[in-house]
Amino acid sequence: MNSIVEFNRYTNSPVANYKGRLYNLPFNMNTFHQMWGVITPEEAMDKIAEQREIALQTMRSKGIDKPRNLEEQALTLIGRDIYEKLIKGYTEKQWGRPCSQLPAFIINRLPVRFIFDNNYFNDKYQGVPVGGYNKLIEGLLKGVECKTNTDFFENRSYWEAIADEIVFTGKIDEFYNYRYGKLEYRTVRFDTEILDTPNYQGNAVVNYTEKEIPYTRIIEHKHFESFGPDVYAGTKTVISKEYPMEWQDGMEPFYPINDEKNAALYEQYKRLAEREASVVFGGRLAEYKYYDMHQVIAKALDLNL
Repeated sequence: MNSIVEFNRYTNSPVANYKGRLYNLPFNMNTFHQMWGVITPEEAMDKIAEQREIALQTMRSKGIDKPRNLEEQALTLIGRDIYEKLIKGYTEKQWGRPCSQLPAFIINRLPVRFIFDNNYFNDKYQGVPVGGYNKLIEGLLKGVECKTNTDFFENRSYWEAIADEIVFTGKIDEFYNYRYGKLEYRTVRFDTEILDTPNYQGNAVVNYTEKEIPYTRIIEHKHFESFGPDVYAGTKTVISKEYPMEWQDGMEPFYPINDEKNAALYEQYKRLAEREASVVFGGRLAEYKYYDMHQVIAKALDLNL
């Protein structure tokens, strides 16, 4: 990627706002100090162990031997305080379903660090393309004919006739004309504002984890590219509030729904896709899978088309 575009030094370090109190993410010693006032890793471990044991005892008293849903999984991993303040409301807004109805595996690998480190990822190299992802796309498409505002399905036979191989990144159920039914998604509405201040929230991402606030987070875009004193180079800033909602036809799908019903439906489409000799299915929609940017890049490189 660095041969195509230069990357800056942006490191994702989100902040959670719960009823006006701020907590660092991912869960680390800063979070535990803000939550309980603990100072040492041992104190934090003891506090979490105490709350985990209460959750496990409650489950055992009901004859439950392992977590059946996201709520029980979270309580047995991190305890009630962090679950109630930083997980429950945000997750239920994001997925539009109670945590008690979401599968446990969504947070099987909940990151918990007993160090003072707000870096969300563990990757050695991190950053955002200088000038934005449009610069990366322009570089990838250099010398390649590109048609926009073109619907593959409106003239499908034409596109299939001129191509030896197709890389399909749209919805896999649409590719098969919804033969087995429609997959479900969550989508997001962005409410963007230009504000007369150079620095609105001091961070690129602030999550709002209480359920009563309808948006999940506010993005302040300048913090992806401006650092230190550069933040104050201009007099305005741009923010976007993210409102998650159920996807309907005509909307842009963002997130596959991670539940048994949709997983089983996708498997039916996947079996059809595996029979295709000249079509490669890739990306969130075609593989019905949540991908981060680096995972998509790795997958594209592995395909070696």
